Amino acid sequence: MGNTGIMICGHGSRNVAAIEEFRGLASQIAARYPDDPVEFGFLEFAQPIIRTGLDALIDRGASHILAVPGMLFAAGHVKNDIASVLNDYAAMRNRDGTALKIEFARDLGIDPKMLAAARARIEQAEAAAPTGIAREETLLMVVGRGTSDPDANGNIAKITRMLGEGMGFGWSETCYSGVTFPLVAPGLEHAVRLGYRRIIVFPYFLFTGILVERIYAIADQIAVANPEIEFIKAPYLGAHELVMDTFIDRIAGITTGDNAMNCLTCLYREKIVGFEARVGQAQHSHHHHVEGIGTGTAAQPDQTQDHDHPHTHPAHPHADHPHGPGKRNPASA
Repeated sequence: MGNTGIMICGHGSRNVAAIEEFRGLASQIAARYPDDPVEFGFLEFAQPIIRTGLDALIDRGASHILAVPGMLFAAGHVKNDIASVLNDYAAMRNRDGTALKIEFARDLGIDPKMLAAARARIEQAEAAAPTGIAREETLLMVVGRGTSDPDANGNIAKITRMLGEGMGFGWSETCYSGVTFPLVAPGLEHAVRLGYRRIIVFPYFLFTGILVERIYAIADQIAVANPEIEFIKAPYLGAHELVMDTFIDRIAGITTGDNAMNCLTCLYREKIVGFEARVGQAQHSHHHHVEGIGTGTAAQPDQTQDHDHPHTHPAHPHADHPHGPGKRNPASA
């Protein structure tokens, strides 16, 4: 692609294992583009930060950068935070006399390849289970990240429906690790009352981290309280080959014009029920104060935090819902 470079934009984490997994993903993408420079960076905590990765691409001769979000769905981090970092950087470089063009890919989103990767992870958990309980007697619990953007939260609910119906589970439910409702504990407390012999808990996450560890820990607690039900913990998505293929599709989509994100239900453009005040909100990053401050044990946040970090994001309008963070995890509201 000549003077084109590829930038993988991650969220970042205080969890060292999560950062190493992201580095591995970036390396796999780089291996698929042997003739083009590929760099990565993080929005918060971990290093290198996004601007450092962009600097490295320019140093390697890139004047046209294809940036792809290393995130599942387009919530505030993709729509606002990373987009504003890229826009500000391009404007700064062009003011300094560097002819630079940055184009942004769309999120991984709801995609047949991502669904197939999810199915593979669920089947992996089933294969390792100690018993042979039928899917008709199994409830699938898909756990999403949870955001203050109902569009992204709705995507997880659709993923749940497509997996549950496509794989023939007896029932399927959705819960979230934070910000919105229902959280994992009330979601599983509800699920156990439905009478299924097995519950599969599947974190629909790209990487490990504090939140995935917490999801599994809560599942263990609910399992102890309900010994008559078999709980199976499915692996998160990780760098499954089909996930990698989806990243490649998103990069290619920039050059063909297939990089437009959903605007019909974007709370920044349309008056979505309950989120009307967000329309026209200024685009800027909320993460400048935590860029590159580090990972590791010494930097671990209070485990009661609802996020993988202690700083705040726009509040969910129903954070005080009985099954949401305000009531079930007050320290994180």
